[in-house]
Amino acid sequence: MSLFDLPDDSKELFALAKDFANRELWPRARHFDETAEFPLESLRKSHDLGLLNAWVPESVGGLGLGTLSHALLGEALSYGNAGFSTAFIANDLAGIPVVLGGNKAIYEEFLAPMVAEPRLAAYCVTEPGAGSDVAGIRTTARKVGDTYVLNGSKMWITNAGYASWFFVLAKTDPAAGHKGMSGFVVPAGLPGIVVGKKEDNMGQRCSDTRAVTFQDVAIPAKWLLGREGDGFKLAMSAFDKTRPAVAGSAVGLASRALECALDYAATRSAFGKAISENQGISFLLADMARDIEASRLLTYKAAAMADEGVRNTYFASLAKLMAADACMRITTDAVQVYGGYGYNREYPVEMLMRDAKIFQIYEGTSQIQRIVVARHLLEGRA
Repeated sequence: MSLFDLPDDSKELFALAKDFANRELWPRARHFDETAEFPLESLRKSHDLGLLNAWVPESVGGLGLGTLSHALLGEALSYGNAGFSTAFIANDLAGIPVVLGGNKAIYEEFLAPMVAEPRLAAYCVTEPGAGSDVAGIRTTARKVGDTYVLNGSKMWITNAGYASWFFVLAKTDPAAGHKGMSGFVVPAGLPGIVVGKKEDNMGQRCSDTRAVTFQDVAIPAKWLLGREGDGFKLAMSAFDKTRPAVAGSAVGLASRALECALDYAATRSAFGKAISENQGISFLLADMARDIEASRLLTYKAAAMADEGVRNTYFASLAKLMAADACMRITTDAVQVYGGYGYNREYPVEMLMRDAKIFQIYEGTSQIQRIVVARHLLEGRA
């Protein structure tokens, strides 16, 4: 597929990541699906290539890559293994609120080490009773002298079992709604932190997803990001930068599904000819290509806007919505192209279909993206 009109360095980054995906990730994708093993060694190799944690600011030794670069990385890596890509992007989601918080001392303490070695982080916002409704979180951070004491439970936390630190959203003023939320950096090994068992998920099975509970966890006030009350803004602003990367990952997975469908349709015969010559199959393939290209362009636009400093909330939601729904449709149609074989675990498309579903759920469901888009369209019309 064409890389549109991207700068040469972006094309080189994409080519490097896609080569890694083809060599390291895709050949082992079935293994990771069957065993649910966390791809720690592959993540280390991606760090050796300079890909993992490339968002870390240049001021502390990182590459400071922008949103478009991470959308490209998401697409390329998901072409090899969507679960790996999710683990990879989860670091961005945890790290971006820290970057936006602007505390240089926290940069040195928590971000600089991620350049030196392949450390992981986790974004702790979702709770058992608060997923799409972030304002409904119940985790609290009570100020006691020069410390905050955290109490609460988080759910569906990607990288939780391997994270060296967490970005945690908690209520410092429970009566103030979303304006009473604050963000903190919390090292994973502190007393009172309990990390739950790995969830047995339907797809993207190598991604590590767990519950995290905070029981009277004391942290110094210096790990507060920004000021009290900035947490909701930091947590939501991160989505404008990470949703294009998630959309890119959906594009990458859909591209792999199309590639599998094309290969199968060209070699499988029925009624004396390749099934690709049958209109019913060729139309499915054409629709897959249409939706991939449209999703890719929306993703690049949303990412480029963020890098230019233009508010991209509308286009980030459009890209995430389009790419996630298209990916689910494309992987389902890939199973259809394979017929009965597509329903069998011996062939890759059933795995791709299972991997695709979570894109419509995490980092804001497809329904939430529709709400964001509709609100934007209706602003100022009442």
